Amino acid sequence: MSWTDDRVEILKKMWGEGKSASQIAKELGGVTRNAVIGKVHRLGLSNRSGGGGSTKPAAKEKPAPKAKPAAAEAPKSAEPASKPAAPATPAKVIPRPKLVVTAGQPLPPQPSANEISPEALASVREVEKKAKKLTVMQLTERTCKWPVGDPATDDFWFCGLPVQPGKPYCEAHVGVAFQPMSARRDRRR
Repeated sequence: MSWTDDRVEILKKMWGEGKSASQIAKELGGVTRNAVIGKVHRLGLSNRSGGGGSTKPAAKEKPAPKAKPAAAEAPKSAEPASKPAAPATPAKVIPRPKLVVTAGQPLPPQPSANEISPEALASVREVEKKAKKLTVMQLTERTCKWPVGDPATDDFWFCGLPVQPGKPYCEAHVGVAFQPMSARRDRRR
């Protein structure tokens, strides 16, 4: 189903008459209630006033913000009594910045070399030389799922060696992943 000009006009007319999104969807046919709601938002028809109002009152509401600066200028002239009315207007909403994660950005960091004991680090380096270098599709419940490298590159792989019972990693990677809290605290001092 595509939104033709005729269908959009029907939607606008019915929305202005106060019809529900479900009623509009039934009238148009071949479209869901959610599709109607989405189109209403994209057209900027939402926020209709209750009680069968049309989109025209929404257009009348837009000049109201223009009146606010005029009310703010009024106290300058000679009438300080209008000043208390200004705080009754709603505060301006400042949108929050969105978190954008792009491809190639590192995932949560693996333990750095200074957090891993030298023995465990040497063991991990030796194990990674013997690793099977599996893809995610090759992993099973019996293969080590320790990721190595940047997932956004072709050099990314999983260890693939046999796991320790009840753990998702091989012996060397278990030694790195599951460290007692006190051992980590002691190394940082």
